Amino acid sequence: MARVSQEHLDARRRQILDGAALCFARNGFHATSMQDVLKEVGLSAGAVYRYFSGKEELIGAIVGEVLEWIQATFEAAAEETPPPPPDVLVGRALTQVLGRKTGVHEGESSYLPRLIVQVWAETLRNEELAAVMRQGYAKVRVAWVKIVEGYRAAGMMRDDIPADHVARVMIGAAQGFVAQLALFDEVPVEALQDGLRGLMSMGRPS
Repeated sequence: MARVSQEHLDARRRQILDGAALCFARNGFHATSMQDVLKEVGLSAGAVYRYFSGKEELIGAIVGEVLEWIQATFEAAAEETPPPPPDVLVGRALTQVLGRKTGVHEGESSYLPRLIVQVWAETLRNEELAAVMRQGYAKVRVAWVKIVEGYRAAGMMRDDIPADHVARVMIGAAQGFVAQLALFDEVPVEALQDGLRGLMSMGRPS
């Protein structure tokens, strides 16, 4: 029997993750069955269960992957001297994450914000998923604190405000924008960048 290449195995895993993510974003975790996932990806139960034991493992893999994308973006920015300003950095991170839409059907390219909101809701009842989220959030905060320290070293930001407070606000800006995309309208990432630039330009009243 011919050996299956690693490239083929990786592509099959990618196919399953993309299909499951789309199903979860469309109908929610609890309304989506493994049969729905099998139908979406067009594979047999045996082919899918070779990679994932069930919905919980699929959800964990999807969440872990998104958190890794976000973390990598901010960690890379923290190594730049000086780091990109907040409007550029947050816009870059959102564009990179929201742009990962491989395997999505036409007309459903904006599924990722809905999926992210579904994940947030699921963490309120799923302690294992909540632990994954807390760990990922902590790593992103650490990266943002390093970015803020880079701003200070370059004379770009005042140094009398705790760096962790700035980190939380910038993460919150990105999270809030994702929630708007999922719940209200298809506002472009550039709108968030413009808003951040406007806030950054504020000075004391004369």
